[in-house]
Amino acid sequence: MNRASTGLPRRGARLLAGVLAAGTVVVGASTGAVAASPGSAGGAGGAGACAGSGPLPRACAQPGDLIDVTLGELHPTQAVLGFDQVFYKLGRYGGDRDEAAGGFNKRFDDWCETNGQGEAASVSPGARLDDPASFTCTVPLGQETEKSVAPMKTAVIGPGGKLYLTDGHHTLTSFLEGPDGSARLPIRLRVTDNFSSLSTTAFWQRMTAEKKVWLRDENNKPLAVDQLPDRLGVTNFRDDPYRSLVYFTRDIGYEVPDGATEFLEFSWGSWLRGEHDTAAYDLTSPGPYLDLVKSASKSMAALAPDAVVDDGRTAAQLGRIAEWNGGKKETGGEFAKLSKPLTDAKPGKLAEALDYKSRVLRAPACTTKITGVRNGPLTVTSGVTCVDRAALRGPVTVRAGAALVLTGSTLQGPLQSDRAAAVHVCGSGVTGPLAISRTTGPVRLGGPGCTANAVTGAVVLTGNTGGVLLAANKVTGPVACSGNLPAPDTTGRANEVHGPRTGQCAGV
Repeated sequence: MNRASTGLPRRGARLLAGVLAAGTVVVGASTGAVAASPGSAGGAGGAGACAGSGPLPRACAQPGDLIDVTLGELHPTQAVLGFDQVFYKLGRYGGDRDEAAGGFNKRFDDWCETNGQGEAASVSPGARLDDPASFTCTVPLGQETEKSVAPMKTAVIGPGGKLYLTDGHHTLTSFLEGPDGSARLPIRLRVTDNFSSLSTTAFWQRMTAEKKVWLRDENNKPLAVDQLPDRLGVTNFRDDPYRSLVYFTRDIGYEVPDGATEFLEFSWGSWLRGEHDTAAYDLTSPGPYLDLVKSASKSMAALAPDAVVDDGRTAAQLGRIAEWNGGKKETGGEFAKLSKPLTDAKPGKLAEALDYKSRVLRAPACTTKITGVRNGPLTVTSGVTCVDRAALRGPVTVRAGAALVLTGSTLQGPLQSDRAAAVHVCGSGVTGPLAISRTTGPVRLGGPGCTANAVTGAVVLTGNTGGVLLAANKVTGPVACSGNLPAPDTTGRANEVHGPRTGQCAGV
């Protein structure tokens, strides 16, 4: 699930070699169909369903097949991310230092690699990831090699042909949250298993037995399958600082080994949790964060090769490095690269991550939490009401001085707020008009750290004075804005609006 992008398990490599020799199978994302090439085998859809050369069910895809998908189709198999790893990528994707250095923005290289096509070969002015015709990759479609396909992210075909992502949650979430990201963004994945013939219960039993799902939360506590997020987007995940810490120790305290196991980084994170307290460090400041990385990576490198790290896996199996920082001093090697400040011509990953992180608005602390299904009106009269991964059926009203934080939820009914202290709506679907006026604190509808929303109905923003972020949302209805100080900010990510845009929102 967080396997390295270099190398495949031996079984996967054998499967891949066979597929490349026989011909690649590509499954259409928009139709759920598969175009079979010579040598492709029938899958769980049955011999009859998977015969012939015409469009076939996605459930026919076999291990090693390459399938076309959109990000919105993918179901996560983990509930946590290292947000700082995602923030590093988003910092690079939204910046221009790659272009200023005469290269291409990192997101095009990452997309080509993830798509099994090497790296970016050409990028047209104004190119976007959601328009693959606007850039090219070094490996053309149909000319993939075992080497070019190895870094691709992976998925399992589940009951009903659903797609369960088993590697690439950080990368694909970064694409989704990036400058041109959306649920419709196309990418290819490599199928590792087809379990579509199993019942839902048997499917999760198989996934758990084969360790293709990570059922631990951000505190390393057990999770149930129904607590997994149902879609990508940073808002839909929980943040595990130890997972981020492991990312920054790569090639300093450990190296990703050939044939890396699933969840390698999570295994290291589980061990580090018992050795270092991230809460004792200021993880918004480069100095303390680097101190933590140095201390953690030295602990990793100091382990004996046969020391058990997590779930029976030894330090050697998880890539423990022979010498800290490759045997180099702090002023050299990967640690020195990581340490470079934002002002450097080539800033370190940590500096890029913290720069982006500084732009993420923190939601206010919750005084009331709502989860699950709630029927009927909800009126927020005081404090901070947080609605997390819930289904609300009825109108929501936020009164003066109160605050609402709606994340990863659905709301069937109007949302009306007047003179609230703050309103945050992230990664949610709202069916009904959304009217927010005279808010004294921030109004956040998308933007850094806040997955975009889908609103069916009018969006009306009036007289808000604490700042309005309105970024990358899909709105089916009119958007009208007036008297907001300052004017709504899209943070460079335009909204998809199916309806008139007026006032301050004429250009959003």
